[in-house]
Amino acid sequence: MRHPYAVALATALAACCALLTGCSETGEPVDFNAGARHDGAAQARPADRDTLMPTGPKNDFRITRTLDDGTHIARTTLKGVRSGVTGSVWVWAPKEYQEAKYARSGFPVLIALPGGLGSPKEPGGVTNYWVGGDIELQENITQWTAEGKSLPFIVVMPMLNPDTRYHDGSDIPGQQKMGTWLTEDVVNLVKANFRTFSSRDGWAFMGSSSGGFAGLKAVLKHPDRFKAAIASGPDLVPDSPLWAGHPAEKAANDPAKLAGRLLQKGGPDVYLAFQAGTRESPSVTAAIRKFRTSYGKGPIHTSLQLIPGGRHNAWDYQKGMATSSMKFISDQLKAPVAGGS
Repeated sequence: MRHPYAVALATALAACCALLTGCSETGEPVDFNAGARHDGAAQARPADRDTLMPTGPKNDFRITRTLDDGTHIARTTLKGVRSGVTGSVWVWAPKEYQEAKYARSGFPVLIALPGGLGSPKEPGGVTNYWVGGDIELQENITQWTAEGKSLPFIVVMPMLNPDTRYHDGSDIPGQQKMGTWLTEDVVNLVKANFRTFSSRDGWAFMGSSSGGFAGLKAVLKHPDRFKAAIASGPDLVPDSPLWAGHPAEKAANDPAKLAGRLLQKGGPDVYLAFQAGTRESPSVTAAIRKFRTSYGKGPIHTSLQLIPGGRHNAWDYQKGMATSSMKFISDQLKAPVAGGS
């Protein structure tokens, strides 16, 4: 087993290296489990029954950005077995993931979805803007975790649209199965490569605009797999032009109809943190309020964070996440378990 001081030294050296000109790790392979690796016997004893050790097979992750604390964002190409979709997925693991006390514990997962098409673009596809250093989602989660506002999430940032059309995070007939990609293939990728939780208590979405719609819809459609979502300035109806000629399938992906069915079933409980900026179109807030009034009861627990001066963008939405939304969902999800027998 690696000595904790060795892990700390390696982390510090990685952080220093990232700051030095000519010492870039971009493009290098990374093994997210290397720092907390134990012998085979220890790996076979998870910290609790809900912890799921990496199932394999391992994917080839390549570093795209290194944070000051030595943690990495890395990209892999996922060929979805269930959906048939091929695209990029970026992942970041917090520094706690490498700590020896959590070496046998699962970590909660936050699937972060962009708005629009996910711009800017990368060669051969559309990227996910939550990976960028200009937005600094990962640095903020590190700070919020230290402040007790957030769990130390593994952040997963998949491609949202496979081309320059909106797919509503759904399996639209005749199109690529983006709903299956997001809720099955991406999830299975994370389980294959990271220590996660088997139960829905370890799985949540976060997204803005069209990504907020996709995450909200995923939780309402699959409440047995996902427990919470942060939906920032979300679309609340499926509005892709690709739905033309498919009214039944479109209705099956409508958050309002999915929420109505969940109310009829009486559960399981889900937790939806809505956000909107006060400088957004009033129609955005009005739609959220209407949704909460109609469906925010029984097993559907909601909150609304209005962001003073906030506009329809990722920077302002993070202000709302810092104020209350991250804590709202974190309070309902499972934290990593130290030690274990």
